[in-house]
Amino acid sequence: MFLKQLLISCLLLLFARTIHAQRCTVLGQTPATAFPVCGSDTFVQKSVPTCVNDIVPTPCPANGNVYEDVNPYWYKFTCFRSGTLGLTIRPNDLGDDYDWQLFDVTGHDPNDVYLNASLFIGCNWSGVTGVTGTSPTAASLFECGSTSIPATGPPIFSKMPQIVQGHNYLLMISHFSGDSQSGYHLSFGGGTASITDTLPPAMVSTSASCDGTHITILLNKGMKCSTIASDGSDFRISPSAVSIVSASGNSCGSSFDMDSVTLVLSGPLTAGNYAVIAAIGTDGNTLLDNCDAPLPQGSSVPLVIAPISPTPMDSLTRPACAANSLQLVFSKRMLCSSVAPDGSDFTITGPAGVSVAGAAGLKCSSDGLSNHIVVTLSAPIVSGGSYQIVLKKGSDGNTLIDECGQETPAGSSLPFTMKDTVSAAFTDQVAFGCIRDTIRFSSGAANGIDQWHWTFDGSDTSNLQNPVETYSVFNTRSARLIVSNGFCSDTAQGTIVLGNAFQAAFEGPNILCPKDEAQFKNNSTGNIVSWQWEFGDGSTSSDSTPAPHQFAFTGTENTYRVLLIAKNDLGCLDTASEAVDVLKSCYIAVPSAFTPNGDGINDFLYPLNAYKADGLEFRVYNRYGQLVFESRDWTQKWDGRIGGQPQPAGTYVWTLRYTDRDSGKKFTLKGVSILIR
Repeated sequence: MFLKQLLISCLLLLFARTIHAQRCTVLGQTPATAFPVCGSDTFVQKSVPTCVNDIVPTPCPANGNVYEDVNPYWYKFTCFRSGTLGLTIRPNDLGDDYDWQLFDVTGHDPNDVYLNASLFIGCNWSGVTGVTGTSPTAASLFECGSTSIPATGPPIFSKMPQIVQGHNYLLMISHFSGDSQSGYHLSFGGGTASITDTLPPAMVSTSASCDGTHITILLNKGMKCSTIASDGSDFRISPSAVSIVSASGNSCGSSFDMDSVTLVLSGPLTAGNYAVIAAIGTDGNTLLDNCDAPLPQGSSVPLVIAPISPTPMDSLTRPACAANSLQLVFSKRMLCSSVAPDGSDFTITGPAGVSVAGAAGLKCSSDGLSNHIVVTLSAPIVSGGSYQIVLKKGSDGNTLIDECGQETPAGSSLPFTMKDTVSAAFTDQVAFGCIRDTIRFSSGAANGIDQWHWTFDGSDTSNLQNPVETYSVFNTRSARLIVSNGFCSDTAQGTIVLGNAFQAAFEGPNILCPKDEAQFKNNSTGNIVSWQWEFGDGSTSSDSTPAPHQFAFTGTENTYRVLLIAKNDLGCLDTASEAVDVLKSCYIAVPSAFTPNGDGINDFLYPLNAYKADGLEFRVYNRYGQLVFESRDWTQKWDGRIGGQPQPAGTYVWTLRYTDRDSGKKFTLKGVSILIR
């Protein structure tokens, strides 16, 4: 068995080294190329290619375990209504074990999931096979890896995590195996949150290339790359001065969804007013969003082919909380080389001073053009209010130049609004009690905070601003708070030590010989300020460890109930008790006769009262000198049988050897007893 386990361990190690050499390159198997998913659909993954990216930070103790996204697929979604997230992963082969972890990546690079442990929301790394996910009846937001073979360890379902409206999330599903897996069905449901985007798909704006042979359509949301017809038949132009030759989704080479489409025309469009109209293409559909909602057939967006003129500052992507950068959007593509790297093309005005640290085109194309320019700030904007970004000539001698060579006039500006950042800092006030402790948590509402979500000990939750928790088990407790003002959010964690646990406990003899002294050891724990001993015979002591106690000799056997009453610094009391039997006699003697008839009276032959006999040996012989019974424990008694067969009545010889515990004196005794039938 040991060799078999050793072989398995070696094979696992060899496999681990092999798989670590295979980096993930398939779309969807890295955080940056995650599948977009929607709460209204079940996502079917038919197989899982083998690869690995990196170690994933978890709240699990190390214990020799390494948590990696082995053979992963990554999924991305946005929360459209705050609440609890329900998700289910059902393996196509229920013998497969899939692990998962959820991250809040709002305002973060997707690859931060490997570096930033604070992005953790919930996980289940249980080694148990079968269906996994979240459940409203689960006890904890995270379950760690099991090590038993076969795995029978942690629960396969975790508590439903709380997600926040407007936040972006990444879900990792991982499986440690050397072969392609059977795949799984991923679905969302059962929680109170919504990740289904109800915004109808639409075309937002259009722009044309300088020569009028290419049209770019900006969409209002991400739409599936797989739903665009490459021949451009998803669109038509009215009036139809030229035809559409082809269509492609921008960024589809590195993602599953697109936010814009480029149309290639059969010839240039002359200056004038046109419309781009959505149609059902040769692939049988219009464009579909990530929830499979279609771009309405017949919907249109204006297309203006104007005489060549400077491109104005068009719009500003909604800034994130505590934004350290701003993203400008232009109707035409801008020359990335016309952007001053030091950010001197821009100034920002508002209620708080904001300085620009740099600027650059975002995802500049191979020909050096981009519709987006990112302005980097020297420090995040943390004060709320109305701001304005203004264009000026930079250190390079110009403002911004579009793809047609036209310079945007200095003085162009765009307004934007920020909200104050928020703090999740909280306080706790503990009211200690004898039976239960009460903790009153307090959180502020500054800067428009109107959402609070508490998690206590990884399980209990509350949405109150100032919740109250009670505990009857006194130990270290944890609290986690997420606050939001609908724009900014923050998280804080803390531990509360309930250090008022105490217990009265002692140990002492259960049996005493007459005139022996009883010694009691105080094993009480906690912040105890006083003790009260009651020995059951009317005597007491207030010492933590009482002096040896001698019970009065009465000539009869008596049982005394000894009590220890402990009192802590809060005035709470706890009591421990033990019974002490004080014997009538400890004089060792062997009966001269016994009657093993089962009437409960004198049924056995043994040395009586041998409480203080060490190294005892008791033997019984029949009249032929044969050994019929032997014992080294005085409580083991001869019942007058050998091998279950009753022995005849008559005289039996016994021998007894022992050492007296008190004096150390050795005794050797011999005598006879009569077995009476």
